[in-house]
Amino acid sequence: MFGGTCEKGRTGGYPQTRHRHAGAPSRPGAGGDRSGDQDDRDEDDREVPVRRERHARLPSHPSAATARDGPAGDAFRAATSEGGASATPPPDATPPRDDAASPDAASHTPAAGAAPDGTTAEGPAGRNPARRGRRTGRATGGHVPGPRSPAGWALWRRPPWFIVFVVVAELLAVAGVVLAAASADTPTVTDWFRLALLFAGATVHIQLTRRLEERRRSRMRSVLIDLNAVWVFPAVLVLPVTLTVALIVAVRAQRWLIARRPAHNFVFSTVAHCFAATLAATLHGALGPADWDALTPAASLREFALILLAAAVYEGVQLVYVGGAIALSGPAPTPRAVLGSPADNLLEAIATGLGAVTAVLLVTLPPAVLIMTAVAVVFNRLAEIEQLQADAASDPKTGLRNMRGWSDAAGRALSRIRRADGTLAVLMIDLDHFKEINDTYGHPAGDDVLARVADVLREATRPADIVGRFGGEEFLLLLPDTDADAARHAAERIRATIADLHIDTTDKRGSHVTIAGPTASVGIAVYPDHATTLTGLTQAADAAVYTAKETGRDAVYLAEPADG
Repeated sequence: MFGGTCEKGRTGGYPQTRHRHAGAPSRPGAGGDRSGDQDDRDEDDREVPVRRERHARLPSHPSAATARDGPAGDAFRAATSEGGASATPPPDATPPRDDAASPDAASHTPAAGAAPDGTTAEGPAGRNPARRGRRTGRATGGHVPGPRSPAGWALWRRPPWFIVFVVVAELLAVAGVVLAAASADTPTVTDWFRLALLFAGATVHIQLTRRLEERRRSRMRSVLIDLNAVWVFPAVLVLPVTLTVALIVAVRAQRWLIARRPAHNFVFSTVAHCFAATLAATLHGALGPADWDALTPAASLREFALILLAAAVYEGVQLVYVGGAIALSGPAPTPRAVLGSPADNLLEAIATGLGAVTAVLLVTLPPAVLIMTAVAVVFNRLAEIEQLQADAASDPKTGLRNMRGWSDAAGRALSRIRRADGTLAVLMIDLDHFKEINDTYGHPAGDDVLARVADVLREATRPADIVGRFGGEEFLLLLPDTDADAARHAAERIRATIADLHIDTTDKRGSHVTIAGPTASVGIAVYPDHATTLTGLTQAADAAVYTAKETGRDAVYLAEPADG
């Protein structure tokens, strides 16, 4: 149900693999793997300030560091400014490191004794020898852990309840896997042969699609389906638990070497996959599966039901682990962010279904498993094409339809309403004083406001309603089978909900702020009262928005009836 950045098949938000991995925030079965890379890929980046003031330069992300940043850069600048002849850093200069673990990286206040312009008695900020000593730990003799060290993982900077959930969930999963492995059957030669076939197929699949996966991961905003269920789910059905866990670890390790997501996300997603596979395999074995080489039609129906049950357990456990981590990782997670979209879950169900087919081939015609490698590669390409099509019609900041996507869907809805001689309403929503938010807190804060308002619109509308971003701070809603009174009621509800928002974000210096009570003006146009074309309805709703703003903002206004 989830997908590959928190990998369960899922990959997503805290983790992004639900094979499921817990990516990504993107962004969500029976089948597939989830990962949590939605936000995994940027998790450490978000915690490292990148704003540079005129006099005090804050540490940048390590991937952007050069030989002239950090303590080595300080020594280099001191040498060039004092000696004027040497452009080579001293040999004992400390090389740049990950500033995410630096005490200064989390603070935007000047050092003690600093002047308002960021200078100190020793010179401009960043050249204070004592501060350099704190950065490297040499002043106190301490050791600053790097991002790959468990002590330096960003996990420990998360809220306490999130850390408790992750640690307890991992310990429970490890205990369950160890207990199941202790009572598992000893692998036979046939089992090792089947493991080798699955590992070979998975390796070829991963290597042939590494570029495709990198592009998919970079575009995902929530749960990512990584499609490894094609190889892992067959192991759940036909291999001992010990070999199944070994296959998961080997496959996940290859994915991690390619994606290079934060190590704690990789550990959590891998543990979740192993636990899900262990529970599914244990249940499947306890129910007494039949010998697939001699199945009668009646027995095949029972065996098919057992496979569906195992798939449901496999996906459900990943959902609890990865979805739970994503739900706890943000202040107001949406069901879509936690569970994934319908397309995400369909993709995962297909991947698990292909895994069941692979299991049948592995038992009845082992060499044919290699055919599934080609099928899996083609499946990856089809998934990317579908994602590209969705991206072309969606707004990257909010995840809503862009004007192209909204116009296409709204045009089809209007055609249906015309044929049924019904009514529909178009709502134009314009956030009030949005420029002041950008000017006061910065554009990233404005983006957070847009994203939160988009979430409100998704939650406040029906499945048949069509929501899109018109541009800037304006949104469009098309409400089928809605008259003027119902449209006014819906608009008032949306306006009031937006006014009650408290949006956690950061200001221009990266400090936490809460934007409370943004307001919006809403214009309404109804078919056929105000116009009979989509363009006419949009223009009428836009004119009504301007009237609402002229009468004081934070208001709902119905368009004037069409002439004639």
